Amino acid sequence: MAKYSVEQIRNVAFCGHGSSGKTMLIDKILTSTGAVGRPASVEDGTSVCDFDEEEKQHKYTIESSVVHCEHAGKHYCMIDTPGYPDFIGQAIGAMRGVDTVAIVINAQSGIEVNTRRVFNEAKKAGLGRMIVLNRMDADNIDFTALVDGIQELFGKACVLLNVPLGQGADFRGVVSALKPPADSSGALVDPSEISQSLLESIIEVDEGVMERYFEGTQPTDEEVSRLIVQAVAQGSLIPMVCTSGKTGVGVTELLEAIGLCALPPDALTRTAKNAAGEEVEIKADPAAPLIAQVFKTRIDPFVQKLSFIRVFSGTLKKDSSVPVVGVRKPVKLAGLFQVQGEATEPIDEVGPGGIVAVAKAEDLHTGTSIGECTLPPIPFPRPMVGLAATPKSRGDEGKLSGALQKICEEDSTFHRDLDPQTKEMVITGMSELHLQILRERLKRRDKVEVETREPKIPYRETIQANAEGMYRHKKQTGGRGQFGEVHIRMVPLPKDVNVEEWATKAKFPNLKETHYDAANNFLWIDSVVGGTIPGNFMPAVEKGFRERLERGVIAGYKVQNICVEVFFGKHHPVDSSEQAFKTAASMAFRNVFQQSKPALLEPIVRLEVTVPTGNVGDINSDMSGRRGRVLSMDSAGGDLQTVIAEVPLAEVTTYARSLSSITGGRGSYTIEFSHYDIVPGNVTQEIIAKAQMKEEEEE
Repeated sequence: MAKYSVEQIRNVAFCGHGSSGKTMLIDKILTSTGAVGRPASVEDGTSVCDFDEEEKQHKYTIESSVVHCEHAGKHYCMIDTPGYPDFIGQAIGAMRGVDTVAIVINAQSGIEVNTRRVFNEAKKAGLGRMIVLNRMDADNIDFTALVDGIQELFGKACVLLNVPLGQGADFRGVVSALKPPADSSGALVDPSEISQSLLESIIEVDEGVMERYFEGTQPTDEEVSRLIVQAVAQGSLIPMVCTSGKTGVGVTELLEAIGLCALPPDALTRTAKNAAGEEVEIKADPAAPLIAQVFKTRIDPFVQKLSFIRVFSGTLKKDSSVPVVGVRKPVKLAGLFQVQGEATEPIDEVGPGGIVAVAKAEDLHTGTSIGECTLPPIPFPRPMVGLAATPKSRGDEGKLSGALQKICEEDSTFHRDLDPQTKEMVITGMSELHLQILRERLKRRDKVEVETREPKIPYRETIQANAEGMYRHKKQTGGRGQFGEVHIRMVPLPKDVNVEEWATKAKFPNLKETHYDAANNFLWIDSVVGGTIPGNFMPAVEKGFRERLERGVIAGYKVQNICVEVFFGKHHPVDSSEQAFKTAASMAFRNVFQQSKPALLEPIVRLEVTVPTGNVGDINSDMSGRRGRVLSMDSAGGDLQTVIAEVPLAEVTTYARSLSSITGGRGSYTIEFSHYDIVPGNVTQEIIAKAQMKEEEEE
């Protein structure tokens, strides 16, 4: 790999919607160039890219995979990515490793949900873009409508680089639109008609060449080759090519188009931050300081962690110790591997533009920067769909924890969290399909089966009125008895107030001491005078309050936004104890809480839903049915609108399924916690009834 110069390297991620034929196309490229000496087919389970057992079983790509080949003196590194939006994180990670994205479109189906998504993600990443019109051998293709639709949605920068000869069963070849042949009979579009617009899209990046062109001087082949890369880098040209991954027609021309149009590693301006926090430009120079980044992590069945690294500057050598951002000591990289699907081959070194894998480097994680500079984080989307997970077999808790940690390493769109309130292990992914596939992997690779259910909603309890009361705990059992009496006042505590200013002598005349818990916005005040509760029992009183705070009163949920003042009590010189006062405090808390107009609080989330304009009305109606409140609507570009709303979390735990149904899979959303709010009375009664029923069942 090191024998190739920066100018000879082409790193390309193949992205697009499911069933556009990306994997089939790459398999055909590998076999046609001789990089793989055996048949490769998704249908037969022999694909070079889809080698995971889940991929073979389902017959679609789940993880990105790295392959390479050589053609016409150039080194091609290609990354195959999943087509389903559920696995978009794999495509976004792959984009950090490449310079160009080939957006593959099924010529029969046209632009689909993930086509738009990956096109926009590639644009945000500042990468060069190409469009591959694949499956040109399929039936019922309206080629003119397909091209018009692409140009309408993605812009006039999308120009055919070649045109097909026939379509469907008659698709037999392609002809160049850059250099149209004298005879192009059978072409679906006359290449000479688009040749001029293609050439103008290329040379418009150089004023001198463009002026000479309009004066009648044609640009040289060298100028076209140089300027076409600049045009793709600037986004003023998005070349389109036609292929059939199934028959192999147009595959050689696709490779030539990648060699001509795809960006070499030095064509993009990239920046990083040095140790002083200053932004520096990255030079694709093998002699420059090392700058690289991990863009993917894979753990194979033998528990060997592979970190996939893209080198942007400098040279990475085997057995070298390299600085890693966030790690104190240099990390030794025992070996470097060139990757071909699941196969690896050791290499000695790799320069700028190179993609390699490193084994068993525990300090490396997806997104880790290698070298003295810090590269921007990879913008993985936040997972939205959560499920509570438990091992099917008792005693597998530790095994499950370790297995989930491995998946977190591999998949940056998968999170696991232990909810401190509900005590549930919650796994969160991009969709129900995403989580289902990961459950299959856990069963196959880690031999642990997982049961899932919808996670509990972390409701909270509070009060809406003042009240006061007491509780006397008295027991006599023949020996030493138990005695403790606690009198309290309970007051709602506003959120976001300065507690010291709020709790004053004017409000609490006998105030001696305050104890504040910011996490629960809970304040308790010691106003006891005359030693009616001896000071040595006050910690037990506080403990009783805190236990009740965690257990809740009306439905078993944590209490917040409350102030409790202890102002009086009684004790017995013999029978009083810490346990007696803890019990008295807890019961006083419960009794007075029930008199203070108790209420449930529910988490409210901010939902940003992006959908086609035609679905906006449906989304607004759906929000109303979910007790939501639409805040605003903004344009999201093209024919898309973003609806911003606040809605109870309990109403959107399965929103991904509903949104897909409403929009036909064309919608997306983000969700984040906003605040807690009072639950309506009718809903409160339902929640309390369920809590009481569960408590009775447990008893």
